[in-house]
Amino acid sequence: MRVTIPALSLLDLVPVRTGQTSAQAVAASLQLARVADELGMRRVWYAEHHNMPSVASTSPPVLAAAAAMATTRIRVGSGGVMLPNHAPLTVAEQFAALEAIAPGRIDLGIGRAPGSDPVITALLRSSGVGSDVDRFPDHIIDIISLLSADGASLRLTSGQEYRVTSTPAAASVPQVWLLGSSDYSARLAARLGLPYVFANHFGAPGLERALEHYRTAYEPSEAHPVPVTMLTMNVVVAETADEAQRRALPQARGFARLRSGRPLLAMETIEAALAAPDAELDAAAAAVAAQWIVDAPAAAAARIRTLATTHGVDEVMLSPSAGSYDDEPLDASPGREATLRLLVEALSAA
Repeated sequence: MRVTIPALSLLDLVPVRTGQTSAQAVAASLQLARVADELGMRRVWYAEHHNMPSVASTSPPVLAAAAAMATTRIRVGSGGVMLPNHAPLTVAEQFAALEAIAPGRIDLGIGRAPGSDPVITALLRSSGVGSDVDRFPDHIIDIISLLSADGASLRLTSGQEYRVTSTPAAASVPQVWLLGSSDYSARLAARLGLPYVFANHFGAPGLERALEHYRTAYEPSEAHPVPVTMLTMNVVVAETADEAQRRALPQARGFARLRSGRPLLAMETIEAALAAPDAELDAAAAAVAAQWIVDAPAAAAARIRTLATTHGVDEVMLSPSAGSYDDEPLDASPGREATLRLLVEALSAA
């Protein structure tokens, strides 16, 4: 295991490329989790996105359970559970069960966005259990209470006190994080004394302002007496900068499609992306990739260090965005694995 400065973690959307099944994509992601574990990375989180041809990360707790069983040391969790899609009790029960499976290794990252389009959002909430976005702060507090050994209590209309726990006999609890790309989540995390992750991989502005709000307004909690910060970053690292640029092209084009409202597709292979030039799409993809770290190992490591130092964050969570070639195995992601290995090696060598 290697120690890097800053500490590194992994954010995985479980990308699906052309010709790849969901089972193969999940297998590739579990292998990536093993690599992250072997390299000494701190945690691996799974995102929540729905009805996207290029993303198989629809259920963070299920993927986290699989990753926990496939690894030995690394923390696993969600980055994040989109709380408006779920009942707080369901989330608490799922992550309490995960904590029982892998004690001391579970993170519950929670976000406020729906993670999909309005149709899917409506379908997810059709049972009536979806959370009201306006009650997001209350539901965060509810989940924290439900995860505790004492559980939560409510008073029925009869006057009776009713106790609810997420698991019968909790010996430990998951670590709760708030995710966001706005001042709202930063202020809420500060008020509740929770660790905060800025979703920098979205390319949203406001990183400095959000971190300043969080640190200035932070109210110490028993679990976290001082502010804890992390930011995410899309990263592609290869032996040369030119190869990193080629590896970045498929996912950058996918992001450009999403932002421009074009139909979404399974992720192209590198050969397919190079063989289908599209001036408008490729210009948008270049603008997307310009916000990422796409470089050779030493230069990428230097940029990661600068990013962490500039913003004073405790940890950088990498979203490895390297595409695949036609002849690479469908149940592995060599480009994403190489990104982690090369970057950790470069950061460890300094």
